[in-house]
Amino acid sequence: MKNIYLYYISILAPLLFILWLSSSDTIDSTLFFIVLIVYAFIYRPFVDGKRLAEKNILQNKDIWKMLYPGNHLNYFKELYFT
Repeated sequence: MKNIYLYYISILAPLLFILWLSSSDTIDSTLFFIVLIVYAFIYRPFVDGKRLAEKNILQNKDIWKMLYPGNHLNYFKELYFT
């Protein structure tokens, strides 16, 4: 996912979909909280890790290290600006 536009779409589209489901009362607050936790702690670190792996900053075997809280801040410039 070297394309920054594709990266932003892949991180924002699921979040907007979750918020839309919540605002339209399709999901209750408990399910909203569970889905938001899965998004924040599983989906986003995986997507960030895949982006860094495709840019040859991390190796594929090290994607799991993005699960550490705050680890994405070490790669902030590479993730969001280049």
